[in-house]
Amino acid sequence: MQEKKEKLWGGRFDLPTNKLVEEYTASLLVEPRLAPFDIQGSVVHCTMLANQKIIDKNEADIIIKALGQVKEEIQNNTFIFDTADEDIHMAVEKRMTQIAGSVGGKLHTARSRNDQTTLDSKMHMRATIKVILEQILNLQNEIINQALKNITAIMPGYTHLQTAQPILFSHWIMAYFWMLSRDYSRFVNLYERMEECPLGAAALGGTTFDIDRHFCARELGFTKPTENSIDSVSDRDHMIEFTSVAAMCFTHLSRFCEEIILFSSQDLKFIELSDDFCTGSSIMPQKKNPDVAEKMRGKTGRMYGNVMAMLTIMKGLPLAYNTDMSEDKAQVYDSMDTLVDSLNILTPMIEKMQICAENMYKAAVNGFSNATDMADYLVRKNIPFREAHSIVGKAVNYCIKCKKMLEELSIEEFRQFNENIQEDIYEAIALQTCVDARNSYGGTGTKVVLEQIEHAKELLSRNKNKS
Repeated sequence: MQEKKEKLWGGRFDLPTNKLVEEYTASLLVEPRLAPFDIQGSVVHCTMLANQKIIDKNEADIIIKALGQVKEEIQNNTFIFDTADEDIHMAVEKRMTQIAGSVGGKLHTARSRNDQTTLDSKMHMRATIKVILEQILNLQNEIINQALKNITAIMPGYTHLQTAQPILFSHWIMAYFWMLSRDYSRFVNLYERMEECPLGAAALGGTTFDIDRHFCARELGFTKPTENSIDSVSDRDHMIEFTSVAAMCFTHLSRFCEEIILFSSQDLKFIELSDDFCTGSSIMPQKKNPDVAEKMRGKTGRMYGNVMAMLTIMKGLPLAYNTDMSEDKAQVYDSMDTLVDSLNILTPMIEKMQICAENMYKAAVNGFSNATDMADYLVRKNIPFREAHSIVGKAVNYCIKCKKMLEELSIEEFRQFNENIQEDIYEAIALQTCVDARNSYGGTGTKVVLEQIEHAKELLSRNKNKS
């Protein structure tokens, strides 16, 4: 049983902290996830103190052994988290000192909770980013699998949610691959921007002890120490940036979910979601609701709110550390957990999604998606595009009134709009022709979509090898 003692900083005070104040100011309840990083940082700091002969090596061994016991207690869920300890740093140090004895008090030599909290948050965030990067690669892999598996499926492409041109389903779903690639690179850039280690900045001005910050940086996986101790302890750029990058990623997930919801509706039925990623209605027995996608779409509001909260917390804060900064964790951890959980569930949902190619094709046919191709046909007959545009518009208007599709018109009907139209019009406006003709780089032609998928696979392989 861990006994309660006076606060580690309590020497200056005559009165104990008011219980309401303890509960109001404590950040400990959201910080247990930081414990492994706090302990790792403390072990390295303690090792450095011994190396620099700031503390005795035997004392360092006692402290490091006690930290190991604290780590085991946390892993075994026997560690008692008490809000009276304020934060994870004080909780770990207090318990370590109970185990090690008075020598434990030497651990905090040449450091502050100010550089500790920044160190822990950066180490934790870097570990979380690695998880997210792997998850993005897994989702991208499933997107490629769906694209290859359904390479012949033709669907309507939309602008303004109105049928525009026929495209390959593979081209549509690969759009999300490239969105996620930008998300991947943003997380990589954020990870690299956290390459400097704040440990040793102490409270704000460094320390009078002869510490080796370069040793600590190397041992903890950083490239170098931070250059300015004031900036080191007052920097929360990484916390703001994480919520921002995560929100941007969630924009893409939300758009993906919106189209999954739309395409799985009975009116379109382009896709069929697996039963284990849907729910039913409490009153309508026929319903199969895409609630997972809807829930994910709804969580976007929280992700955006977390960015705004972090920006507002940091707005106008004087240098260096201020307790306002301890409010960063709830927002950032929420963004972390929401993104990790969402990527975990979206990937198998896409993997098990079935494509209804026949329904897609019918929708593309019924929406005059080949109208642009008829205009292009006329342009190749030496008719200016604007004139061709007008001709096709009149033909579409005629079809609507006659309840026909363009390909259902007779050659005589076609020729009433322009005498240059020949029998080859039917081949020119066939959906497969329309799709395969769009062979410009990045277009929806089967040939270039297959090339696009190959480029995506190469990028995926490079990123996997880097991670």
